[in-house]
Amino acid sequence: MKNIFLFGECMVELLNVSPNAQLPQTLKQSFAGDVFNTAVYLKRVFADMKVNIVTAVGTDEFSSNMVEYFQQQNIETDFVYRSCDKIAGLYSIKTDSEGERTFTYWRENSAARQVMKSIDSAEIEKMSQGDVFFFSGISLAVITPEDRPKFWQMVEKLKSAGVTIIFDPNYRARMWSSPDEAKQEYHQAFTLSNIALPGVDDFKQLYQLNTAEEVITFSEAYTFDELVIKNGEQGVVYIKDNKRTDIAITPVENVVDTTSAGDSFNGVFVGARTAGTNSNDAIKLASASAALVIQHKGAIVDQDVFQAFIDNDLYRLN
Repeated sequence: MKNIFLFGECMVELLNVSPNAQLPQTLKQSFAGDVFNTAVYLKRVFADMKVNIVTAVGTDEFSSNMVEYFQQQNIETDFVYRSCDKIAGLYSIKTDSEGERTFTYWRENSAARQVMKSIDSAEIEKMSQGDVFFFSGISLAVITPEDRPKFWQMVEKLKSAGVTIIFDPNYRARMWSSPDEAKQEYHQAFTLSNIALPGVDDFKQLYQLNTAEEVITFSEAYTFDELVIKNGEQGVVYIKDNKRTDIAITPVENVVDTTSAGDSFNGVFVGARTAGTNSNDAIKLASASAALVIQHKGAIVDQDVFQAFIDNDLYRLN
């Protein structure tokens, strides 16, 4: 059984479901976060894989409910650590008529910021038995700056043990003290990663690089086994052994909520490649999953809806 570790933060999600401009708003409460979303979609499509989330939560009711939700989604919780004095982070989300979203965050006291304080050499040894370690730019930004050296030491040990390191830049400017701080941490991430999953939008914001070609040139400074560049409706560029493949995608007309587009893509792509699926088919599966997800509200699509998609549509693409 393949064993995958995903490092990051899950948060309490509040989604406005009020009709029109009703005040006060009616909010639907759920749980989400980029790495958690990735884990959910990975597990849904590749149920035979062991999917672990590596994070920290509090002892408050929201945190306890969050861990229970992990278990309901069949995500392993052996690497979910409990903080006695911190709580789960929280965010609210608003989507416009085009499905684009804006967020408001409350994460200053999030337990996930101090997750590295709970990870010792014994825990790293357990993770070194895994097949994949996945993290994102948000994962990096969340942990406290003083804990990042310990994080990089952990990643180096995992890579030395033969674990495949996968990184999605997923840049959020407000989470960093400056662009230079982010660039410094991303350089470490790119240096250690076997597979990188950048989006052109991330590079526009952080590096002022506007095209897939510019991202490719930037990436030549690193030695990725695989580079997967997500470029919205323009498709996906895949590079392995200096060979480029351009994969077109079918644009979605009915975009409702783009919150988890990249996360669902990542989860299915990582699962497919870990299962041995060829890169072209892995990208097609991942793109189709993302297309389904953005036609529904919220980060996590209803289990029955997604399962019907798996049963009726997904594997016909192979």
